[in-house]
Amino acid sequence: MAWMAWTWPTAAFFGVIALLLITFTILAIKFPETPRTGVLQIETTRGDRLFITLLGSAFINLAWLGIVGAHQPYALIVCLIYAVAVFRFV
Repeated sequence: MAWMAWTWPTAAFFGVIALLLITFTILAIKFPETPRTGVLQIETTRGDRLFITLLGSAFINLAWLGIVGAHQPYALIVCLIYAVAVFRFV
């Protein structure tokens, strides 16, 4: 895999995404849920909210890089607050 220039942060990122997908699959099997309607007025499941969270977090990080520059750990805090809000209200 040398052609991909893997770094530890990159591997950790994809590892966390893989663990999230496995966790949410296990949760869906053990605790099936019915879709719910939140502030977006669309029916969403846990998987939908995870996708919205990951997509929004990507945009938050891109905007952070463009506006602030470095100090990405602070963007992670913003992303975590965003994730809690999505899972609570969407």
